[in-house]
Amino acid sequence: MRIGIDATCWANERGYGRFTREIVAAMVEQAGDDEFFCILDERAASRFDLRGANVTPVVVPQKISPSQAAAAGSSRSVLDMLRLTRAVWRIPLDVFFSPTVYSYFPLPPGLPTVITIHDAIAERFADLTLPDRRSRLFWRAKVGLAIRQARLVLTVSEYAAREIIAVHRLPRARLRVANEAPSAAYQPTRDPAMIAAAAAKAGIPPGARWLIYVGGFNPHKRLDILARAHAAATAELSSPVILLLVGTLDRDVFHGAQGAIREAIRESGIEALVRWPGFVPDDELRHLMSGAAALVLPSASEGFGLPAVEAAACGTPVIATTESPLPDLLPGGGLFVPPGDADALAQAIVRLLSDEPARRAMGIAAERAASRLTWDAGARSAMAALREAVA
Repeated sequence: MRIGIDATCWANERGYGRFTREIVAAMVEQAGDDEFFCILDERAASRFDLRGANVTPVVVPQKISPSQAAAAGSSRSVLDMLRLTRAVWRIPLDVFFSPTVYSYFPLPPGLPTVITIHDAIAERFADLTLPDRRSRLFWRAKVGLAIRQARLVLTVSEYAAREIIAVHRLPRARLRVANEAPSAAYQPTRDPAMIAAAAAKAGIPPGARWLIYVGGFNPHKRLDILARAHAAATAELSSPVILLLVGTLDRDVFHGAQGAIREAIRESGIEALVRWPGFVPDDELRHLMSGAAALVLPSASEGFGLPAVEAAACGTPVIATTESPLPDLLPGGGLFVPPGDADALAQAIVRLLSDEPARRAMGIAAERAASRLTWDAGARSAMAALREAVA
């Protein structure tokens, strides 16, 4: 097949970018006679590192990179989108794959297409993810058009599939699932010195224990609830625990709540126990995950919850939301609490920090479960969906 790929999210530092880079690379690795035409803008092209005789980068000039222009508080340039559409039209393709609806642009009529919708969070929690009425209308119009153009819709978990079916009223027969997986960079760090060095760089005192959160500082991540739970847990524990909040502080294009989170931290009286190291690259982050008592992901909802799976691959248990596929993906690998329940979250923190044998057992179970997830499997599911769309 001659496969077109929307690779304009290649430079995105959040889950959309990770999914695009990992699954497309695995698809190319598995390909036999298939050819891949990767549609890029200049920003994505600057990070595009996929090489091969069957890979053709197609760089389309854009006034604003789609991975930035599709931000929560902005809208796309019609001319920019038309440039992308024309670029696709000029290539004789058998099928087109969009790894995320986030950067979707209209495609030539009649071109078999598979669109990836990662979750239904923007629809279920519009006030927490999209800042105003205009951006909500634009999002609904974009997703609606993408669904109408798609022969099949790909998503990242059975949990996300159920949410998409409920929100968009899609028949299950139109959905396919390609699970995400931890990057190869995420594996347990066995050297205590490497963990200690990464911890010191993040501002964690020698000998201190820490919890780690990795992701965006967005309202639906419910880090305000985490601040209150951390304060309550600290009052019960014999020694304080550091809360490490990892994520970009100034380049996130999604609807942010950093001010509200900092206010919740101040009100909870835990400012001295919180560290904000900003964005941390994978080869350093794995050390911080390996040394953490647990990764905490208390979101209102997660389509997959990749940071939790990456921590699990490092042998670290998780405390995560029940509104996600994580209880099924990581059985025995942590504690799962209802979103918004600060008391349950606090008790989960206390339990993991008070019961070391149980915490170690959960870490072993988490690592075992994460090892069963591979990008190769996800790529096989994506390629099968593309072949089915063409048939």
